[in-house]
Amino acid sequence: MSSTTTLSPATPPVQWQRFTPLQRLMRYGVWLAIVAAVLQSLRSVQVIPEFLADAPEQMADMLVRMWPIDWAHYPASIHEALVETLHMATLGTILSLAMAVPLGLLVAGNLTRNRALNFVARVLLVSSRSVNSLVWALLFVAIFGPGPLAGMLAIAFRSVGFVGKLLGEAIEQTPPGPIEALQAAGASTAAQIWYGYWPQVKPAFWSIVLLRWDINVRESGVLGLVGAGGIGMVLDTALNLFQWPRVAMVLVSVFAVVIAAEVLVTQARKRIL
Repeated sequence: MSSTTTLSPATPPVQWQRFTPLQRLMRYGVWLAIVAAVLQSLRSVQVIPEFLADAPEQMADMLVRMWPIDWAHYPASIHEALVETLHMATLGTILSLAMAVPLGLLVAGNLTRNRALNFVARVLLVSSRSVNSLVWALLFVAIFGPGPLAGMLAIAFRSVGFVGKLLGEAIEQTPPGPIEALQAAGASTAAQIWYGYWPQVKPAFWSIVLLRWDINVRESGVLGLVGAGGIGMVLDTALNLFQWPRVAMVLVSVFAVVIAAEVLVTQARKRIL
């Protein structure tokens, strides 16, 4: 008994490609745009070679002048300025929450169905984020005069966009199941927010608040350079008077406060979240 075997033509091996030709072309275009931007920046930025070559020597000379650190300045003026800086950061964060939470509720499309309100809230949040805290500080110093009030308001208005945007995104990412159950039971909008949205966004909310306070502690340290109170005013005075040991004491104090704030935020996140 004979049998015939039919040989099928060999199937060519499949070649896997990560990107399509159009995607590769777009990637090359992005890289070329980055290179062009860097080259244009190097052409427009004026770097003086003599100053650049002399920078290590100047830095070494400054460090020599800063040593030894003048610890006697801390109780005289630095401690009070540091406490004022922490107060500015804390009160500014609390004030920003009062403004950012309503805007976060309005910008969330699944909670606020009115597109006009979504647009207005989004514009306000973008406006807050687009202005640097130093610019806010300059504006409020011109209005209220130099002092911690201007710094607190600058911290608050800068933080509104950050907190409101992240809170709105957290609300939009909530699962719709609990909300639909509350709506089917006839719950009001306030009840839906409190019993439906809040339990789901609470971890993200406290994480945002702690992160923003940590950032505000760092930012409030430089607002005094434009007259907005805090440790920055002490630093500016020491720099203008060329009191380098006092400058070193200010920098060490700011570094210690930033580290302490980082540890505090980390421990608070572990216990709250």
